[in-house]
Amino acid sequence: MNNLQVKLKERKLILASASPRREQLLSGLDLPFSIEYNENLSEDYHPEIDSALVPLHLAELKSYGFPRELNDAEILITADTLVFCNGEILGKPADRDDAINILGKLSGNMHEVITGVTIRSNKQKRSFTSKTKVYFRTLSYEEITYYTDNYSPYDKAGAYGAQEWIGYVAIEKIEGSFFNVMGLPVQRLYQELSLFIDLEESSNSL
Repeated sequence: MNNLQVKLKERKLILASASPRREQLLSGLDLPFSIEYNENLSEDYHPEIDSALVPLHLAELKSYGFPRELNDAEILITADTLVFCNGEILGKPADRDDAINILGKLSGNMHEVITGVTIRSNKQKRSFTSKTKVYFRTLSYEEITYYTDNYSPYDKAGAYGAQEWIGYVAIEKIEGSFFNVMGLPVQRLYQELSLFIDLEESSNSL
């Protein structure tokens, strides 16, 4: 067992997310976890919130919107990812036209992918953000419509998945975590989980 597996031996990790990509990424850490989330949670936010803080705000909203109280053994993980391009938040596309419009904005530009993550037990909470810069080459309209029609990216912030065809042909350079672009900065999460448990155990010993 690795160090974090040992620390989590008596704990129960919960991922509150419907995202198959986050499930896949968390599975890569070889930590046992279950999935449970509030299907009816609203993700609205006040328009005056600093745009860079919106992912963290939504991650905390998901955490405190969890449908039940946590028991002593449980640790809850929530996350939200948004794409920012030229000062504009690009969320999940509403339809085909919206997806094509969003990808047109990303074409030939640098955009930032910011993920907010909240780790919470019934004793403490720890939140952080991870930011990645992604550089797209200029895409043709035919490439944009090909991707949209064949991959239906309607569940993805920024209307694309970096692990899909568009990532292979469009991404010129990435500065930061690739996994963050997919929706969960797992390297940082691994470290933060370890610190979270250490802090909780330290406070329990006082």
